[in-house]
Amino acid sequence: MLYSDKVLEHFASPHNVGEIENADGVGEVGNAKCGDIMKMYLKIDGGVITDAKFKTFGCGAAIATSSMATDMIKGSTIEDALKLSNQAVVEALDGLPASKIHCSVLAEQAVKSALADYYRKNGVDPTPIVGDIGECDACH
Repeated sequence: MLYSDKVLEHFASPHNVGEIENADGVGEVGNAKCGDIMKMYLKIDGGVITDAKFKTFGCGAAIATSSMATDMIKGSTIEDALKLSNQAVVEALDGLPASKIHCSVLAEQAVKSALADYYRKNGVDPTPIVGDIGECDACH
């Protein structure tokens, strides 16, 4: 299984690892059965994601996709972060092996789960905005 240099870089030295105290949105996706669990923390000010951190229990691809996803949404508006796709994360990492694509799906879902939490905390029903956050195919 070959990983791109970007995947290896984000695995060896992941960006934005940790927790944000009093985060405006926290999302957790994955499960112990599939082996990958991602927890995403967001700080949001005036509709802009000012900080994003993650804690991921999983393989190198899971850590790399979490790292890249947080890099991609920091400084963006909530609306732009909601458009983040797993494909965009894969492309930013210069590709992933087919067996690891589910990791990028989890990264996308972790962002959306944290944004859904932000909406709930602010009295907004997240379902029409964020959509359904299911599990990746590998988790079934």
